Amino acid sequence: MARKGNLEAAPLTSAAERVASYDAAAFPAPTGREEEWRFTPFRRLRGLLEAGPSELRLKCTTDLPDGVELVEVDADDPIRTAAPAPADRAAALAFAHAQGATALKVAANTELARPVVIERKGNGTAETTWGQLIVEVGANATATVVIDHTGSATFSGLLSVIVGDGARLTLVSLQDWDDDAVHLEHHAACVGRDATYKSAIVTLGGDLVRLTPTVRFSGPGASAEMLGLYFADAGQHLEHRLFVDHDQPGCRSRVTYKGAAQGDGAHTVWIGDVLIRAAATATDTYEENRNLLLGERARADSVPNLEIETGEVVGAGHASTTGRFDDEQLFYLMARGITEDDARRLVIRGFFAEIIERIGVVEVRDRLLAAVEAELADSWKATS
Repeated sequence: MARKGNLEAAPLTSAAERVASYDAAAFPAPTGREEEWRFTPFRRLRGLLEAGPSELRLKCTTDLPDGVELVEVDADDPIRTAAPAPADRAAALAFAHAQGATALKVAANTELARPVVIERKGNGTAETTWGQLIVEVGANATATVVIDHTGSATFSGLLSVIVGDGARLTLVSLQDWDDDAVHLEHHAACVGRDATYKSAIVTLGGDLVRLTPTVRFSGPGASAEMLGLYFADAGQHLEHRLFVDHDQPGCRSRVTYKGAAQGDGAHTVWIGDVLIRAAATATDTYEENRNLLLGERARADSVPNLEIETGEVVGAGHASTTGRFDDEQLFYLMARGITEDDARRLVIRGFFAEIIERIGVVEVRDRLLAAVEAELADSWKATS
């Protein structure tokens, strides 16, 4: 169990022992040697793990349909702590320094005809920006919410998601920052009884992006699908650390993340932790991560972890692959008159097509296809 003070934290022997708290003091200042921080380049964090309060906030705009409201809540509003608590020091500091939150509320029994798009734009400065955003979907409601990050910022945030009993939420988080942005954020979702939650995280921009999505079930019969797509260029560090906490019976989870890295110093990290607690009988879970390296000096780290405390499960498994182009695929395409450059592009498009289609939001799909095409415009430089 983690220790406080000047003592080094002992390594965790179980995912059930991980610290979760709204109090930043519960997380000793990391040194970079801890398991949860060992891949993160500390010198590029711009002091986010030590910075104090700031008045800066991301600019937030949206167009709200009927049945939805966007409100500011006070620091002591109980809705701020309705989702799982922060899992690291960065998120706990964001909770403390945000001094309140912005809450998007979808009324119970509402079925939205179009996605709600929240645009969060950076302030263009290197000064630390904090924030907590809450997405609350009432019982038996159906909604799609898209959170779009653009501009430049040094931002640490907490995204709290509350999915009511019987509700259905598709949540898309786009990281399309400028090249100099730094973004740390904990995505904490609480999924109610018989509810369905689909999370799609797309990370393309930024100098350093580190996201830690967590899902916890608050009632039986719930389902969570976690999708991810990331594409790192030269010098980028894109890190995703997931935790699915099965502590209710009869719940289902599926995790599918795909990433690519091209260019000198491009680095992606994916950590997938799934815990099936003793009470979570009849759990059905599977997670997979696929990575495609498009250059000799690009790197991808992938670590799936599955911990099971009960033998009464429907299914549980994980998979991870990291590799370069399949020479047979390229040969097949080139033998039919397709140039090597175009063949490589076709392979990459096919690699990401599954994730893009499964997100299921037309407006996001079209934008992602264009973004992948833009990334591929320079891919020949990394593979030549």
